[in-house]
Amino acid sequence: MRRRAATVEAACSYDNIPASILESGSLRTPLDEELILKNKSQEIQPYLSGRCVYLVGMMGSGKTTVGKIMSQVLGYSFCDSDALVEEEVGGNSVADIFKHHGETFFRNKETEVLRKLSLMHQLVISTGGGAVTRPINWKYMHKGVSVWLDVPVEALARRIAAVGTNSRPLLHYEAGDPYTRAFMRLSALFEERGDAYANANARVSLKNIAIKLGKRDVSELSPTAIAIEALEQIDSFLKGEGGCYAEC
Repeated sequence: MRRRAATVEAACSYDNIPASILESGSLRTPLDEELILKNKSQEIQPYLSGRCVYLVGMMGSGKTTVGKIMSQVLGYSFCDSDALVEEEVGGNSVADIFKHHGETFFRNKETEVLRKLSLMHQLVISTGGGAVTRPINWKYMHKGVSVWLDVPVEALARRIAAVGTNSRPLLHYEAGDPYTRAFMRLSALFEERGDAYANANARVSLKNIAIKLGKRDVSELSPTAIAIEALEQIDSFLKGEGGCYAEC
């Protein structure tokens, strides 16, 4: 048991943001956003009561970046469920696990990781894009608060095409240029998973944030602006229809 706990602890830290990200300033935001973020986190903490926050969404939706910001401001630790699966399988990458063991093997490991995480508290967890496809995973995630980062497929395709698809095993087999390959496959995946993502307790629509902030494109949104919206949607869930959630 101590070995398992150490494994989870090693992959769950809000202090492990890569130096390259910090040095590039990609997490720096205007002072007003930082203040709004801090105030909103303080507002929801009594209602959240230490429950875990699960971020769900398509690959490339920013779950890791936004999740790290949220974990820092909430005083939580950050976990990447894919990273935990990789550790369970000897440090092999998700792409290698798919290649050598198959998707079913990976999904079984993912479910086991989510089961273990559901027993913990004060974590912000970035889940794999396909974690929503298994009802049992929702059973575990609904022990906390689940948040869907809803990003337009076009924006996802641009992001993934820019960095390559080598780490995305479900995108390897489409024909065409990088953007077209990513767009076609992501569109198909969203058709399969869209209803499942909607099971989340809260939805963060980047399109809606862009409209609210007067941005022409979701690519202009800062990760902090998205994190603020996530906290606002969690707040609405906990105080609204899910108002009893913090007491259940």
